[in-house]
Amino acid sequence: MNALYREVGISKQAVAQYERRQLVFHSQLTQLMAEADELREEHPGCGVKKMYETLNPDFIGRDRFIEVMMELGYRVRRKKNYRKTTSSTAKYYPNLIKGMEVNGPCQLWQSDTTYIQVGDRFYYATFIIDVYTKKIVGYKVADNLRATANVAALKMALKHHPAPKIHHSDRGHQYIYSEYTKMLTSRGTKLSMAKIAQDNAYAERINKTIKEEYLDYWKPKNFSQLKSMMNKAVMHYNTSRHHNHLGRISPINFERSLSGINSRKIITIFNNELVT
Repeated sequence: MNALYREVGISKQAVAQYERRQLVFHSQLTQLMAEADELREEHPGCGVKKMYETLNPDFIGRDRFIEVMMELGYRVRRKKNYRKTTSSTAKYYPNLIKGMEVNGPCQLWQSDTTYIQVGDRFYYATFIIDVYTKKIVGYKVADNLRATANVAALKMALKHHPAPKIHHSDRGHQYIYSEYTKMLTSRGTKLSMAKIAQDNAYAERINKTIKEEYLDYWKPKNFSQLKSMMNKAVMHYNTSRHHNHLGRISPINFERSLSGINSRKIITIFNNELVT
C-alpha cells in the first residue's frame, strides 16, 4: 500500500486523516438526519431550504445540505395554495432583520395571515409571534381580509407584552393601515417588511403548525367552532407544545425560564444575501 500511495502522490497519513474526517462527517450527518426527522414530525411541510435555516448545522454548507437532503428523500411535495392572503401595496418598509441577532423576548415580532377553509367557506387567521420565545403573542380569526383583524391581534399582543423593537411582516396592505402602524411607531417600534415568504419564515411556520397539527385533526364545521378551536390550539401551542430549539419545553415555560438570565442563546436571522 505504501508503494501505491507513493505512486499516486499521497501519504498514508493523509489517507488516514481523510477517513477520520469522513467518519466524523457521517456521524454528524446521522445526528442531523435525526434532527431533521424530528423537525418534519413537528412541521410536516417544512422544505429543505427552511430546514437548513432552522437546524443551522455548522459542519455543512447550505448548498451541500440541500443536495444531500434531497438525495436522502427529504423533498417536500407541496400543495398549491390557490388562496391569496397578501395584497401587496406600493408602499412598504425595508427589511431590517436580515442577519439580525436576537437574544430575548420582544425584540422581534413577526406577523402573517393565512386562510383556513371550512366547508366551502374561507376564513382568515392572523398571528403575531415572538421570534425568540416562539410564543404566539396575538392572534385573530376573521371572515375577511380587512386590517381590523390585524389591529385586534396587535391589541391582544400589546395588552400583555411590551412593544417589540422591530415588527416584521410581509407587504400586505393590512400592515400599512394607519391605526396599525401608529400603535407600533408610537411605542418606538421600527417597521420591517419581507419581500419573499422566506424572509418571514417564523410567522409562516406558525400558520402551518396551527393548521396541520391542530385544525386539520379537529375539523371545525363552522365559524363559531373555528374560533373556539383556534383559542384551544393557541393555548395548547403556547403552554404545552415542546420545541426542540427551546430545550424541549413550551414557549410559555421558555419565556419564564429567561427571568434573571443575563447570558442567553443568540438567534441569528437568516440572511440570504450572504449565501453564495
